[in-house]
Amino acid sequence: MHRVCFTLQVRPDRLGEYRRRHAPVWREMLEALRDAGWHDYSLFLREDGLLVGTLLTDDFATARAAMEATEVNARWQAEMAEFFDSGRPDHAMHVLTEVFNLDRQLHHNR
Repeated sequence: MHRVCFTLQVRPDRLGEYRRRHAPVWREMLEALRDAGWHDYSLFLREDGLLVGTLLTDDFATARAAMEATEVNARWQAEMAEFFDSGRPDHAMHVLTEVFNLDRQLHHNR
């Protein structure tokens, strides 16, 4: 499994509504993410709109492509686009490079 971290910027004037829309994410969307290989997926939102997402997956490109192929993702992304100046958030993710991992270094330095 690979750990993935990405950022997006939610429009600061839409933070409350963005949080509300994620309180009960559609069951069909949750199942599609799981089935596409998104595991332990979380979103963290800072008060200025910085959104940080983390997940575990075998292959992020494959997991993203699997979501892209679903009808529910198209509907969800269309609804979420209004919260981002960049449009559809799934097309605007900025994936970060991991520079430190405690467990990996502990294991490597035995």
